[in-house]
Amino acid sequence: MERVTIFGRSSCGFCVRARELCEIKGIPFRYVDIVEESISKSDLGKTIGKPVETVPQIFVGQEHIGGFDQFSRYVEQSETATTQ
Repeated sequence: MERVTIFGRSSCGFCVRARELCEIKGIPFRYVDIVEESISKSDLGKTIGKPVETVPQIFVGQEHIGGFDQFSRYVEQSETATTQ
């Protein structure tokens, strides 16, 4: 899997879970704390191309996956595809 980039906040439980999932699965990732980096949800929305209401916002390579639930499904589907 390509490198994952997680845009989130340290106080966000789903952001923490996304990082933990990467660590458990051995997926290379970069975590960007939007508060520390002064990135607004509006800024993320411009990058993604649609309004952003929640974090985390997760990318695999250059592909926007979505939030934690979408990323979790993406990881599961990727694992299933590689074992078949």
